[in-house]
Amino acid sequence: MKKLIAIMMCVCALGVVFAQQSSTSLTDPDPAVIGADSAKQALREVSVDMFEREGSWNAHISSDNGVITARLFDGSPAAKEPLTGTENENITDEKVLGVKVEFFRRGINSFYIKSARPIPIEGVTKTVSVWVAGRNQGHSLYLLVQDYFGNNFELYMGSLAFSGWKKLTVAVPPSPDGERGIVQQSAYYGDRPGLRIVGFRVDCDPMLARGSYYIYFDDLRAVTDLYDIENHDEDDMVDNW
Repeated sequence: MKKLIAIMMCVCALGVVFAQQSSTSLTDPDPAVIGADSAKQALREVSVDMFEREGSWNAHISSDNGVITARLFDGSPAAKEPLTGTENENITDEKVLGVKVEFFRRGINSFYIKSARPIPIEGVTKTVSVWVAGRNQGHSLYLLVQDYFGNNFELYMGSLAFSGWKKLTVAVPPSPDGERGIVQQSAYYGDRPGLRIVGFRVDCDPMLARGSYYIYFDDLRAVTDLYDIENHDEDDMVDNW
């Protein structure tokens, strides 16, 4: 009987540890274990866009649902940490992208914030993050991406029901076989960046989509595996012809 009780206690303890590990990985994706089918990884955090150039991002909403405006503002999240390895570089980081939506009426509305052209990321992207000020509204933010073959996908980044700035991070699920899902590399179609950032979509809570809504973005980054690029021999050919 004592042995049975001891075994049950061990099983319960393991279950608690597993649950804690699972919740941690869901709230804060670990790039080192996403699609890690080999120990050969060279993970680097890279800057995708700092939202510093006027006109590089465009905002859209259906003309039946409201009016939208996008512009740059001076500012930056106080909690944001500098990108590793760029502390001594003269990088301009003074602006954030602000978007204002004026809804005509309550309803099932969505609006888009898209880059003027898709932004490529070298290597195999593991996670994508962005700082957002969501004004504590229960809307949902999605990341819009294109894979190696130009197929479009959307990734849920989280709810905007928080006050102030918050860093939202989403994991990019690996393709199970190189043919389905988000494919980021292929040995059959040459050498080019595998993932492109198209922009964002905000799906509005129908009860909260009224009046004016403001949202701000800053510092779009990605954690990517650059192993193939960093280990490419200088005398080797590049498959881009």
